Amino acid sequence: MIYQFGLGVAIAFFLAAFNYPQLSPHLLSSLSPVYPDGLPGLALLLLRFSLGGLFLLHGYPKLTHLRQWAESLKMPVSLCLLSAASMLGGGIFLIIGFLTLLATLPILGSMIYAIYLDVSGRKPFVAQDPYLIPEDQYKGPLGTGEPPSWEKAFMYCVMLIAIAVLGPGTYSLDALIFGR
Repeated sequence: MIYQFGLGVAIAFFLAAFNYPQLSPHLLSSLSPVYPDGLPGLALLLLRFSLGGLFLLHGYPKLTHLRQWAESLKMPVSLCLLSAASMLGGGIFLIIGFLTLLATLPILGSMIYAIYLDVSGRKPFVAQDPYLIPEDQYKGPLGTGEPPSWEKAFMYCVMLIAIAVLGPGTYSLDALIFGR
């Protein structure tokens, strides 16, 4: 059912872009990259580099343990492969600032789906502080860790949207290749 919904959204967007020509230029012009320099450019570099590095750290183990991850989510291996590859490849592209908007979108889709899984699994937005939980009530997968919540996936979405809207900044390959 989720697959049909995602496919339906993609087809609807594609048809809307061609059936309503006035939609495409407005949509694309609102997402045109900006290349701020100075402190804002450095802030975007820090955001891109940090977020890209985090997605490398999340994507690589998922890719190397793909079957185990797919089984834990009860998802097809092919979809988990797409998600892990988008995290790994998108992370690299975010770090170097290349095709930044296109790098953010697949990762954003994965994070929105992660939120969906957490919400449908009735996980809280912010979990109770692990130091306040009695020892016998929660132990993470390896005996330690934080209780599950969807706040981390939400924050990743916020950061990805900020990069997609603000652009990669001056200190990126996009700025070097596509100019200011």
